[in-house]
Amino acid sequence: MKTVGIVVEYNPLHNGHELHFHKSKKITRADAVVAVMSGPFLQRGEPAIASKRARTEMALAMGVDLVLELPVTYAVQPAEWFAYGAVATLHATGVVDCLSFGSESGTLEQLLPLSRILAREPDRLRAELDQRLAEGLSFPSAYGAAAAAAFGVSEEDAAGLRELLTKPNNSLGLHYLIALHRLGSSIEPFTISRESAQYHDPEPGTGSIASATAVRRIIANQGIEAAAPYIPEYTLRILEREIRSGRAPMNWDRFRQPLFQTLLTSPPAQLAQCLEVTEGLEYRIRRMLPKLDNSSVDALLDSLKTKRYTRTKLQRMLVHIMLNHQKAGMNPGELVRGPGYIRVLGFNETGKKLLRTMRKTASLPVVIKPASLDHPQLTRDLQAAAVYANAYPNADARDLYHDYRLPPLTL
Repeated sequence: MKTVGIVVEYNPLHNGHELHFHKSKKITRADAVVAVMSGPFLQRGEPAIASKRARTEMALAMGVDLVLELPVTYAVQPAEWFAYGAVATLHATGVVDCLSFGSESGTLEQLLPLSRILAREPDRLRAELDQRLAEGLSFPSAYGAAAAAAFGVSEEDAAGLRELLTKPNNSLGLHYLIALHRLGSSIEPFTISRESAQYHDPEPGTGSIASATAVRRIIANQGIEAAAPYIPEYTLRILEREIRSGRAPMNWDRFRQPLFQTLLTSPPAQLAQCLEVTEGLEYRIRRMLPKLDNSSVDALLDSLKTKRYTRTKLQRMLVHIMLNHQKAGMNPGELVRGPGYIRVLGFNETGKKLLRTMRKTASLPVVIKPASLDHPQLTRDLQAAAVYANAYPNADARDLYHDYRLPPLTL
């Protein structure tokens, strides 16, 4: 059975995702699809619009055969480690033959040879990258400039490289390819050009495809029915149910109280131990808190944002603070070891067959019941799910511990 892997967040699953799903199966001629999906908190440091269980349900309704969780250890990280964790998970299944991802370029012509060079990551590249990040460049811009400087390419080629990598999906795709090289994986990469809407487009264009950013904005400002033209019927149905229950749409304001309590009661030295708290940000947080006009998370982010500190970095920092993610346990030396397990979120009949095969092929424990494994990464996943559920109105013990108790979704 030929199987294609995809890396997703589905925040929420929209028509563009459905298009990518079907094109991925077509160009790879795959019989089955395995999706690695972020849990309750996402790569840009945002809470997902709905729970991972609801988004797993969307994926299965679309036709994904097996949904695996990207541990929060990797899900809330810059592109380098996000991609590494996702690709390592797919690689560890032993059943994934190819990887399909979206990109602005729609071709591997430039990305693939570049990934072979960058996979070696010489010391000079890391030094150049750190310097440009310190100057306040975004990660894609810093990575492009650092790569150009480290490998001594011409000014014209350097400009082309920076342009290529300032596109978020090109940059993320490059890191998928780098991860494949570093893992020595036989998974074959494919890329599909993004159509109509780009990753960050705040408003829908013409037609039925809008970015997830635009879909979330429509839901927040106009209600779920206004988003109906841009999302499949099953996404609409699932989100309507989650909204009625108070479990959606989730956003940063739902987490204001626990976040601010942590920020207000933690000494700077304690904050400094958390991931992404760098260059004295612990003191900037303490200085800005008393100056806020209102105590919303957006107001805090606006007050902290500078050329040096992008909103994405700051959001990830706040997630790590709220979840007490310590630098000591999530440093590059730990991350390079890869995920410690394969957590199953949902599957259909074809997915069940893949799971039976994985009993023989998987190089990591396959977790159906969390109680079966004691691992620090899994502990972080369960804690993140509990913190997320605690933001529901009238959350009870069933909500807080459902991630530990409930079996994977089946279709």
